Amino acid sequence: MSIEEGYRPLEPGVRTDFSGALDYAGYLHLDTLLAAQHPLSDPQHPDELLFVIQHQTTELWLKLMVHELVGARTFLDADDLARARKSLSRVKHILRTVTEQWSVLATLTPSEYAEFRDVLGPASGFQSVQYRAVEFLLGNKNPQMLKVFDANPAARDFLAGALDSHTVYDAFLRLIARRGLPVPAAVLERDVRQPWVEDAGLIPVFRTVYEDTTGHWDLYETSEDLVDLEDAFQLWRFRHLRTVQRTIGFKTGTGGSSGVSFLRRALDLTFFPELITVRTEIGVR
Repeated sequence: MSIEEGYRPLEPGVRTDFSGALDYAGYLHLDTLLAAQHPLSDPQHPDELLFVIQHQTTELWLKLMVHELVGARTFLDADDLARARKSLSRVKHILRTVTEQWSVLATLTPSEYAEFRDVLGPASGFQSVQYRAVEFLLGNKNPQMLKVFDANPAARDFLAGALDSHTVYDAFLRLIARRGLPVPAAVLERDVRQPWVEDAGLIPVFRTVYEDTTGHWDLYETSEDLVDLEDAFQLWRFRHLRTVQRTIGFKTGTGGSSGVSFLRRALDLTFFPELITVRTEIGVR
């Protein structure tokens, strides 16, 4: 039978016998992955599966983001700027993917969500340990967040490790210092458990990088990578805010936050403020 008769025949080389061999489902542990969706509504609401899968897939992408950011930091520590930039580029693409993913959840109307929202109880994305780890790796440290995970020692230890470690930005600034640029000692010796606060002493350093791109091309390009990453992260935050607003309006979040206003305040947070401030100085004589 040919394709004209209703189907495409298998090519002679396609394997069909996987007795005792690793197949696609086994490699990806699909039996576990596809059995991990357990809607709680009873009878099951037809839209709850969307809600569960949306958040589960986001957690998978967050896992990869943590992996890539730790990798970028390691490469920066080793002065391997090219490999670090590859990791940062991958994170930017992940952020674009999860930003677009909000459009799927936005198909959930307020009426539909209201029919099963109660089954979430106090569960909330606010409690995502991986999201917090990403923010910590990028500089938005907050020791108070550890208490959210007191009931989950493994999660708390995971986040404590991110809190105690230097950030991707710290690693980049240390590399810049090793290149001979005058990064302030206070920056290099800062308490990495604290959130990043803009340091005016870095503005002349980045101005040098941006005004001598020929002499500092890879530092200049990496600086722009970080700006791209922050823009992508902010777009993700904004898309999250808009999706929540169109779904629950200005209701309190399930985890007890103020909801939309809480998410809006997050838009004021910045990871690499000097890379924005320096733009005011570039080309000014």
